[in-house]
Amino acid sequence: MRTRRTIEIASLVIAVGLAAACGSNASGPAGARALANDADASAQGPLGGGDAAVPILGVSDGGTMGTAPVQPTGPVTDFPQPVLDGNAPPSSPSLFGPPTQGAASGGPCLVEPESDVVYPQNWLRPRFTWTAANGENLFELRLHVANQIDDLLVYTTNMTWTMPQASWDALRTHSPTEAMTLSVRGAVLSGGALQGEALGASTPMGVAPVQATGAIVYWTTDDSTTGTAALKGFSPGDETVEEVLNPTEYGQAQNATSTTCIGCHTSAPDGEFVAITTTTAAEQQWSDALALIDPDAGTVGTAPSYVSTSGAQALAQWNVGAVAFSPAHWATGDRHAVGLTWIDLEATSVATASGTVARNGDTQLAGAPAWSHDGSTIAYVSTNRVCTGRLGNCTPQYAAPADVGSRADLYAVPYAGGAGGTATPVQGASDPSAQEYYPSFSPDDQWLVFNRAPNDDNLYDQPAAEIYVVPASGGTPTRLAANDPPSCSGVTSPGITNSWGKWGPTALHANGNTYYWIVFSSKRAGTVPQLYVTALIQAADGSIQTHGALYLWNQPSTEANHTPAWDTFKVPPQPAPM
Repeated sequence: MRTRRTIEIASLVIAVGLAAACGSNASGPAGARALANDADASAQGPLGGGDAAVPILGVSDGGTMGTAPVQPTGPVTDFPQPVLDGNAPPSSPSLFGPPTQGAASGGPCLVEPESDVVYPQNWLRPRFTWTAANGENLFELRLHVANQIDDLLVYTTNMTWTMPQASWDALRTHSPTEAMTLSVRGAVLSGGALQGEALGASTPMGVAPVQATGAIVYWTTDDSTTGTAALKGFSPGDETVEEVLNPTEYGQAQNATSTTCIGCHTSAPDGEFVAITTTTAAEQQWSDALALIDPDAGTVGTAPSYVSTSGAQALAQWNVGAVAFSPAHWATGDRHAVGLTWIDLEATSVATASGTVARNGDTQLAGAPAWSHDGSTIAYVSTNRVCTGRLGNCTPQYAAPADVGSRADLYAVPYAGGAGGTATPVQGASDPSAQEYYPSFSPDDQWLVFNRAPNDDNLYDQPAAEIYVVPASGGTPTRLAANDPPSCSGVTSPGITNSWGKWGPTALHANGNTYYWIVFSSKRAGTVPQLYVTALIQAADGSIQTHGALYLWNQPSTEANHTPAWDTFKVPPQPAPM
């Protein structure tokens, strides 16, 4: 029997390719709400640092821990001695010499972390990975930190190194917001001497003064142990993932034993249940259901007790597509879901269980809704392509990259108690020369993150997709820097299926800045999608900075992980990192 802890940790629920389902500056919205106390400081580093006490790190029940900003200290000496790793000889520091020694180019390509990443203060300890050039077999990894007296120096014969937990704990407590530069050099060690020493990639990185909240649950289509699909999860800092729900558990709990696929899931605001889109082996029709993922609250896969028979029937209508929820409409007597219909999960009759959300002025089809946290607005995709509830065309086959004639834009409509109203295009996300789709509201409802792809491209699993943000009230869109892999990797976007951005569940305020976290999937590392996290930092003047992509190295690299949601799920505790 599984047991889970109740925590609020970055939660992403990832639905994958179901066979027939589902660093720039820009002006931002004024008056963005902070969800934690501001710890303003007069002296700020590159990420907005200042002086304050360092809180205890970690996550506690209820998600109340980890919202206090952590400020830098020092100068400090956390890295007094070089690290020798693999078969690196003790003479490595003297062989490499001063930091500028070696050819100015032609060295290793740093692929992890990517350029200009910002780590949440409570995140998984950093892993560094690079590729060799010209037969290099000995490497120097250097991390220069503004408030550290000594650089972190690692000499290794390997092409990956993971920071020990003790070193990460020191860095994340002593140096948040401090300027950091990561670099790597390589050479061929032969006969006790170096040949062909060359400087490789160099990039800024940083640690935020705030943590990430929520819990991460994702969908994989090909569990490496069982070969089947499953929902898996982890919390910030966990180095492994855990299964939280599979089709068999759902089928047995809800008498739906023919179910073979669950996906396109979203979080119920209580964090105990997910809304999933389900189908059978034939994959002809798709219906929605709510399923428990917290075993401490009952049998995994069961439906919540508050869902009435009429509410369950309304939710299970064929080919509605993924539904959305709002915390503003999640209390006894007011538990609702929206597609582009509204669904009363507690309805006492079929006649009162669902109804149409009017979209006056928009005559297109609609899909992929997002519901604002304050419950007032539904953002959705106005399109001429919807198939079995998901965006895209059934003909040609859903996975074909091209779909001539496909069009999609973001619209917004008031919820108004389910009545809807006038639908209006979202300025900056309704460009007639491109397709915009898969919207998601930031936790303070100030921003929308969305996919953008060329017209005439299939919306499903689209290689040309890239991720943008725009003020939720409309404005100038900003392309995320996280779309781009390291330039030395030879991989470029568009072409790597950057898709399905979802926000972390809390926007935290520190030193006058608001910190947001976004998770998304990408095929930049190969043929299967993997998960990445990136930071968006909004300054007091409303301008934003976007940053590079942070690979989640605790996910199985051979499994397909994508279509995330990020919320307050419950996931099992994992062994403490070493």
